[in-house]
Amino acid sequence: MLATSSPLLSYAAPLPAEGVISERAIVIAAQGGSNDAFSALVRMHQRRAYAIVRAIVLSHEDTEDAVQEGFLHAHRALDRFRPDQPFGAWLYRIMANAALDLVRRRKVRLAEELSETVPMPFRDPAESGELRERLQQALTHLTDRQRAVIVMHDVEGFTHGEIGRTLGIPEGTARSDLHHARAALRRLLQNLRSTS
Repeated sequence: MLATSSPLLSYAAPLPAEGVISERAIVIAAQGGSNDAFSALVRMHQRRAYAIVRAIVLSHEDTEDAVQEGFLHAHRALDRFRPDQPFGAWLYRIMANAALDLVRRRKVRLAEELSETVPMPFRDPAESGELRERLQQALTHLTDRQRAVIVMHDVEGFTHGEIGRTLGIPEGTARSDLHHARAALRRLLQNLRSTS
């Protein structure tokens, strides 16, 4: 079992043996109870898992929480994974679901707190520049799925098929969502430009 206090997002370089052993063999070893094998899977997939989750939740802190939750869920559900399927697709679907669950929980809390205070959109202190701020603000106005699709495609380079499999939607829906997300983002950025 993973220790919840150990940082899963250390971004350590893969072990030399991981390049030689197939991912399928590592998955089978992890299913057999090897924590080292599961740790190897975490190292192999943590960057892309982080990118998927960050596309949905926006803040670094929430991303870390959802990624940790996603890996813990994957660890618990590993016995249900069939090694003849791509591990990454299965894992990224779990990550997207963990992120969407976190967003839903946050929305419920925000709705309860809305009468007391209006929350400000998240601004990562490491990010600077007017364009980045405008883009970040505009992204907060997209739906969760629109935000996920546009970041996964335009920033992370996922194909429409990969996005569909990860988010559990048809490939055509991913294409349509991307089109609508881009149009909405253009409108939002134009509105932000005209008000500043």
